[in-house]
Amino acid sequence: MQITRRLALGGALGGALAASMLAGSAFAQAPTNIDLFFPVPVDGQLARDMASMIKEFNDGHPAIKVTPVYTGTYDETLIKTRASIKAGKPPAAVIMSANFITDLKIENEVSSLEALIKADGKTGEQFMSQFWPALRGNAVLDGTTYAVPFHNSTPLLYINGDHFKEAGLDPTKPPQNWAELVAAAQKLTKREGEKVTRWGVSIPANYDYLGWIVTAFTMSNGGRYYNEDFPGEVYYDTPSMLGAITYMRDLIEKHKVMAPGVTQGPAATTAFLAGQTSMLFASTGSLTHIRNNSKFQLEVGFIPKNVRNAVAIGGASLMIPAGVPEAQQKAAWELIKWMTSPEKSGWWSRATGYFAPNMAAYDLPEMKDFLAKAPQAAVAVKQLQFAKPWFATYKTVPVRKALEDEVQAVFSGKKSPKEALVAAQKAADEILAPYNKETALRNF
Repeated sequence: MQITRRLALGGALGGALAASMLAGSAFAQAPTNIDLFFPVPVDGQLARDMASMIKEFNDGHPAIKVTPVYTGTYDETLIKTRASIKAGKPPAAVIMSANFITDLKIENEVSSLEALIKADGKTGEQFMSQFWPALRGNAVLDGTTYAVPFHNSTPLLYINGDHFKEAGLDPTKPPQNWAELVAAAQKLTKREGEKVTRWGVSIPANYDYLGWIVTAFTMSNGGRYYNEDFPGEVYYDTPSMLGAITYMRDLIEKHKVMAPGVTQGPAATTAFLAGQTSMLFASTGSLTHIRNNSKFQLEVGFIPKNVRNAVAIGGASLMIPAGVPEAQQKAAWELIKWMTSPEKSGWWSRATGYFAPNMAAYDLPEMKDFLAKAPQAAVAVKQLQFAKPWFATYKTVPVRKALEDEVQAVFSGKKSPKEALVAAQKAADEILAPYNKETALRNF
């Protein structure tokens, strides 16, 4: 009887222990759940492409479960990320506008990636060497890696080749400089009496896009947009920017080849696809959407220069916000490395139009085949030799909007370029003043 009771007790304990071990095993094998915040700032079916990519990652990484969370535009993604950090529930990873990393670093809202890189046996410099050099200025700050380039862009000049041929122009030879752009736009603009039925050129003038395009015109005019080495200084009220804004204003008022007012990016793209505009300044991130929907010969070219070829990098990088627990950081790092590998970097480029930030993507057979069929996709890569870091300061968004508000007023005929830039500089300096004061006190 005693033996039986012991056996029964042992069996009960054994069963309980086995159940406990099974429960523990199941718990240990439960995947690490992480959120990925991602924006859709340009045209196309990027949300569906992202869902497809994350499903592939989850299927191949059973220890991690990623939930993609669409967060709107670049600016909206920044707002939502900051709100989640403040609430103590940050996502494990964010596809963040590349030029916001500087401001996030200043506010201690982004995590250094150096420890994660070191755990893989590499230095930050070794890890970043796989990406195009032009991208590193918005990812490595003060010698520390804070972000990994994911989808990147440069602005391009999109051309309706049918319109060019109709106007006696060669669509395979895009305008190379400001004078050629005006001459082509004048031939391409069509009128019926006082009514314009087709504009020669269009520049999106909505927030974020406008600042980026102004950057390109200013740099191509020989100027600088901001101090790349100090996030408290911008150069709005300068001769180079005045020349750029005056040229853009003249497209509307003097040459009458561009519609007045503020044209939103989607509207500008729609007008271009509908044949209502012959040339369009837009991101290479729009390339797949435009290629798939254009019913005419499509060509793309560099941003026309005045003094030199120059553009700012655009697009987004992957980052880990401050306050993410260690297990989720490690899971996020696996996701980041996978998404920025040559294979996935190339796939995303082909799906969207962004160029692949990982240089090795262009050595893959599938990428070579794609470029042979879609040579337009190689233009942004060729333009990288002239690319510089993207505008990045303390309070990047309001400092950028201080200029965009004024340029929109110029486009609408409400201010002269000089008046606008004086006002923009004053507003930006006021926004930057607290940072400059704090920096001065720290260095005193």
